[in-house]
Amino acid sequence: SIEMKLLYYLTGFGNEFASEDPRCPGSLPEGQNSPQVCPYGLYAEQLSGSAFTCPRATNKRSWLYRILPSVRHKPFTPINCGNLSENWNEVEPDPNQLRWMPFTVTKASEKKVDFVSGLHTICGAGDSKSRSGIAVHIYTCNTSMINRCFQNSDGDFLIVPQKGEILITTEFGKMMVEPNEICVIQQGMRFSVDVFGETRGYILEVYGAHFELPDLGPIGANGLANPRDFQIPVAWFEERTVASGYTIINKYQGKLFSCQQDFSPFNVVAWHGNYTPYKYNLENFMVINCVAFDHADPSIFTVLTAKSTRPGVAIADFVIFPPRWGVADRTFRPPYYHRNCMSEFMGLIKGHYEAKEEGFQPGGASLHSIMTPHGPDFDCFEKNSTAELKPERVAEGTMAFMFESSFSMAVTKWGLETCQRLDKSYYKCWEPLKSHFNPNWRPSSK
Repeated sequence: SIEMKLLYYLTGFGNEFASEDPRCPGSLPEGQNSPQVCPYGLYAEQLSGSAFTCPRATNKRSWLYRILPSVRHKPFTPINCGNLSENWNEVEPDPNQLRWMPFTVTKASEKKVDFVSGLHTICGAGDSKSRSGIAVHIYTCNTSMINRCFQNSDGDFLIVPQKGEILITTEFGKMMVEPNEICVIQQGMRFSVDVFGETRGYILEVYGAHFELPDLGPIGANGLANPRDFQIPVAWFEERTVASGYTIINKYQGKLFSCQQDFSPFNVVAWHGNYTPYKYNLENFMVINCVAFDHADPSIFTVLTAKSTRPGVAIADFVIFPPRWGVADRTFRPPYYHRNCMSEFMGLIKGHYEAKEEGFQPGGASLHSIMTPHGPDFDCFEKNSTAELKPERVAEGTMAFMFESSFSMAVTKWGLETCQRLDKSYYKCWEPLKSHFNPNWRPSSK
């Protein structure tokens, strides 16, 4: 689109960035953050994403130079949360393997639904008040946000578009995010979403931690998601009065609140810092895989991780299953049968997932909860137990992903009942699995 071609980005991950709208050269103060009078008569406002005293490596903050400060607004009042929830005790726990058909997108001719109205919580755990937890949401919408923006005071949103690109206007600038790209809007950052038709995607929300690149260990200095491929918007502002009222929607302690002001919040003329929104194209992921034998653990496909305080244990990992070569000898190449101390929520952006060619569809999802058995279905097992093991492309034209978490996630009433997308026959894909046990088998003599 024309809009997309006009957008520019800074590159890097967690860098100290600086940007000013070219319409106002010199709008960043020189040599200090908070001058007595800012250039162009702007207000200086700091946005802190970490405690002041966090170690330098984890200290996150940005300085925004804006036409009016965020504090100039009418009081917040509660609004209807729709299908957004942090109530993990709505329904009884369900330890079964769960699979959802593609989530329904309401047609604009039936009802206009924007990004915030179209948020549906499917599962989660923990608590935004104690700053520890996770939630998984689906968004389905058909209309752009007009004179309203969203701010998540509870945590960070990792957004995975599946159908339709989204143009996200933030206080830091604009990002166009298409299917097969992701973006992260960190805690407290205000943003508005424009859509261009029926739109659907997935959101991973984490409380109390930020996403970072995984450590590479013996892989070395390069690989997986490389820092230079992350893109950060450049400063863009509008000086726009909204006499009828501009609405700020605030997600706070799991509930929604709104307030009114008479100006656009996207009035940041310049900014600098290391606490920003960012986007990433999944095609740029440098895939690591086994080139001799056996099936490596899916942690080799980690794009971003939100670490817990326990070494090696994530609040949440964002993992992808990209197109790659499969070359392992004498090996059952699809994912192995598994019971896990982590929760595994999977979605499909496009194509077919290798372990389940049928039933798991783009725009749908699955949840394999803590210690719930899962693995290849009957057809996949039989086919790959006898297949000729030659080098082959795996997942060509496909992109499946996983939100993996150490939390035991509860499914909401919307996820289990209201959405009416739960596939009650999912368990049947394993029913035909039969015993191949042969008590007369003996090792071949060498």
